Amino acid sequence: MKRIRLPSTATLAAFESAARHLNFRRAADELHLTQGAVSQQVRLLEAQLGVALFARVRQRVLLTSAGERYLREVRRLLRELGEATHQAMASGDKEILNLAAVPTFAAKWLVPRLPGFFAAHPEVNLNLVSRSAPFDFAAEPFDAAIHYGEASWPGAVCMHLMDEEMLPVCSAAYRERLGLLAPADLARATLLQQFTRPSAWQDWFAAVQVEPGEAFQGPRFDSFNMILEAVQAHLGAALLPRFLVAEGLAQGSLALLSTQVLPSTRGYYLVCPEARQAAPAIAAFREWLEAVIWS
Repeated sequence: MKRIRLPSTATLAAFESAARHLNFRRAADELHLTQGAVSQQVRLLEAQLGVALFARVRQRVLLTSAGERYLREVRRLLRELGEATHQAMASGDKEILNLAAVPTFAAKWLVPRLPGFFAAHPEVNLNLVSRSAPFDFAAEPFDAAIHYGEASWPGAVCMHLMDEEMLPVCSAAYRERLGLLAPADLARATLLQQFTRPSAWQDWFAAVQVEPGEAFQGPRFDSFNMILEAVQAHLGAALLPRFLVAEGLAQGSLALLSTQVLPSTRGYYLVCPEARQAAPAIAAFREWLEAVIWS
């Protein structure tokens, strides 16, 4: 099969700059070329593609509809090439692990434990990005993900890490001020809510067999980190994951309002494409997680 001759990165860069500025002279200044050189690269690109990328209207340069479509793809390719180049330069000869993880778990549980991983596996360079929702591994530059939800991800294998146990907490000062000594006392408290778990307080009150009153009322937040900040600001009581509040409880800045947890049917999973699960960096990270969680 005959291969298509692809434009050079220099040609694509000239086109992208000219399209961004809609001015060949400014593009030439940016690229340290002559205006004639930029114009020639664009003309050669148009000839290679067989389409007009620019239109000249009343001494102005505008993108054609074909030019606009091509520009979107060229920008994506140049961005991905730049990221890949920077990553190769930064990693040297190390194994690369591009990991996506749910933000709160990554910040509060994973990152504090990463020194142990780096000490055990100096051959791996970890790049960590926060992601809250599942994605297509074929379309995203990730090798693995830490996911909260069900053990289901198309085309991937899921390893269970831990369940999510929610604990009722507030600041120590808030507990003392309201005299929160028993679950029934929470009827006097402001209940901090999370958008993605609207029935959490209702379910918890049912577990402790207490009439909740207004279990659905209270300020709403879209992340556990924000709710924790609200708790520490003495704004009310909240149901938060054990791993998120363990440090505050140990230090005494947070108060546990009951030993009754709110279990979840969902949990945290390490997810990776089936074809990549034996890759050295992924295998090393998986084995380290198993040792940390189950030791």
